[in-house]
Amino acid sequence: MTPSDRPRPLDRLAATVTARKSADPESSWTAKLLAKGPEKCAEKFGEEAIEAIIEATRGDRERLTSEAADVIYHLLVMLAARDLTLADVEAELERREGVSGLAEKAARGE
Repeated sequence: MTPSDRPRPLDRLAATVTARKSADPESSWTAKLLAKGPEKCAEKFGEEAIEAIIEATRGDRERLTSEAADVIYHLLVMLAARDLTLADVEAELERREGVSGLAEKAARGE
């Protein structure tokens, strides 16, 4: 398998999160989070998002990169808790592609 044939890290992470839905919570942090329910998963996502915001304002690229990775992981866990996948989000992004952000927001009444 060449590097270009290998799934992207985000796809591999999403697959791991999905696989952990049926794992033993005593052997997997992801399974433990999912076992606590969607609300706890959302809370953890929010905590990580706040940490990323703090690092963004501080300007430390390395810390922001680390926190951004945590945000993405916890986003995938939160989605999995509601039986949504990275593919679902990608489909929505594709649907929006080529549509002005202003027009898209107006269509949603924002």
